[in-house]
Order: sequence, then C-alpha cells, then structure tokens
Amino acid sequence: MRSMILVLLTCVLVSYIPKKTRELSQPVGTNTKPSVEINVNNKRSTASILFDKMELKGVLNFDAFSQALQGYQQLNPSKTNIMTVIDFTLPSTEKRMVVLDMENEKVLFHNIVSHGKNSGDKYARSFSNKHGSLQSSLGFYLTEGTYQGGNGYSLVLNGLEKGINDQAKARAVVIHGADYCSESFIKSTGRLGRSYGCPALPRTLTKPIINTIKNGSLVYIYADNEQYIANSSILKKQPLETKSLLAHHEEVDSLSTLN
Repeated sequence: MRSMILVLLTCVLVSYIPKKTRELSQPVGTNTKPSVEINVNNKRSTASILFDKMELKGVLNFDAFSQALQGYQQLNPSKTNIMTVIDFTLPSTEKRMVVLDMENEKVLFHNIVSHGKNSGDKYARSFSNKHGSLQSSLGFYLTEGTYQGGNGYSLVLNGLEKGINDQAKARAVVIHGADYCSESFIKSTGRLGRSYGCPALPRTLTKPIINTIKNGSLVYIYADNEQYIANSSILKKQPLETKSLLAHHEEVDSLSTLN
C-alpha cells in the first residue's frame, strides 16, 4: 500500500513540472532538427536563395552568379530586368554565356561564346586591358547601343572598372557574331575560334541576344582570377542589403497568385 501511494505521488509531481523545464531537460539532439533547419535557412544569402529559385545549378557557376549579383546591386543598371554572366573558367567547347531575366527569374539564353586570341586556346587564362593585347578583359560592363560594323550587327560595351576593362570601348571590344563561334567549328578543331578580345557569339543568336541585352543591362565576365578579385573595387565593397530585392520577388509571386 505504501509503495502504491509513493507511485501515485511521483506521478502527480511529474505532471506539475512546467513544460519548458521538461523541454530543457531533454537530452541534447532530441527533437532539435526543425530549429537547426530554421537557423540554416536564416543564414542563407540572397545569392543562394535566388540561385535556387532560378534553378541555375548545372547552368551557371554559383561564385560567378554571386559576384555578378553583387555588382548588379551596387551598380544599379538602368535596364534592371536583364543580367548577363560569362564564365571563362569553362572551356570554349561548353556553354559559357548565360542571359538571365531577373524579373521573371528565368534563363533566357545559355550558349557558347568566344574569347580573345591571346587569352588562350581552349581556355581563357590571360586577360588584359591594353590596346593591341588581343585578350579578353574581365569584370563588369554596361551595354550601350548597337551598330552595323565589319562583323555585322554589334553591341557596344562600356567597361566600368578602371585599369581592368575601362579601355574596352577604345579597343573596340564589342559583342558581335562570328562564323568561328559555332558547334561545327568545335567539331573540326576541338575548340572555338578566337576574337581580338570580343565576346563573339554564334551568328544565329547574335541578333536575339543583342536585342535582349542592349541599352543599359549589366554584363559580368568571370574567371575566378585572383588578380582581378584583388583589384576590383566593386567586389571589395561590402554587399548591399539585399532584402529589398527578395521582397520584390516575393511581392511579385504573391500578386501572381491573386490573378
């Protein structure tokens, strides 16, 4: 009888232990997974969130996208709905150019692009801002107007980084079409042909791409180059607060559900 009373008293006392106290007394690791997941999500960068939302895995290098997004936020191009990234860490046989619709969060173009003759053969490894170098230049550009030149329909590029690509316009580094930028050229030589420093496109894509990105959109040419990263004043700056960008995307998403 005495043992029965003790058991009943113990049950009553346990039932009065505050819930929070019991939660704190749980062994480490018990039912903690949801809170860990929340913490991880809170630490995700804007670049990471947009990268996933735009389904860019397998299409674009994350570091290239992240750096391009940093410039996009700082430079505030007049044509904000379009951003272009060229990834020169890839060989010229692969699709290295990606044109992004930032407003609708989708890929518009994913295609091959040539690099400068003296930047390398299959890979672009050397870069220059000097006249006569025949090399590609890294960094951020704004697109300007179009013209009809020796290479046909072409797009003027304005290099935004002093000492890195600010001589692009004077060097006539523009986006244009070229016969040597084609899958057939790759099949016959094992790589794309090379330009005098211009990002050259397949003839069939020249006009649609140029018409999409012309007049004030941002172009970023990436190569995971330590010298460029060390000297770029844009990448040296702290990333801007990016909540407004995500808020805009979330607002568009929420409004679209009402239609």
